[in-house]
Amino acid sequence: MVRFLCLALLLVTVPTTLTADRRADKRSKIDERSSKILGQVLEESAKARKLYGRAIGYAVFDNTKVAFGLAGEGGSGVAVDKSSGRRTYMKMASGGVGLGLGVKTYQVIMLFENKNVFDNFVDNGWQADTQAGAAAGTAGAGAEATFHDGMAVLVRTKKGLIASADISATKYWRSDLND
Repeated sequence: MVRFLCLALLLVTVPTTLTADRRADKRSKIDERSSKILGQVLEESAKARKLYGRAIGYAVFDNTKVAFGLAGEGGSGVAVDKSSGRRTYMKMASGGVGLGLGVKTYQVIMLFENKNVFDNFVDNGWQADTQAGAAAGTAGAGAEATFHDGMAVLVRTKKGLIASADISATKYWRSDLND
């Protein structure tokens, strides 16, 4: 009877432990990737460093876009409150119809000017329905280092940091990695 109870307890707790370990591993990979991306952007762009210095928080997403007539994007990332260090893991998705064929990877860095905008992003997610202007860049050298509606959006591709990015029809929300 004791053996049966031990076996039953093991069967019930092992999947939970594995799920928790897997979540911790995914969070660790997102943190590592996000730190690397943010570090590279801050090293490459004085305008991004200026914005980051004024920001109360930031979010970094690593995204992949696939287009074969229909286009779809997906990615994951983390939003960080700079003063508390609190991390919120998030996902993003986008879809559309248009001409296109191929796969593209890129990173989105969001810098938040005030706590209300940051908290709203983390708590409620965000949906971009129109073009969002970014505020830094090595490409598009005329960009001003400013926030727009409390947020600056930077997009990093293989070509560098883009000064203005179309992130329309994109949805951001909390990931289950926070549970």
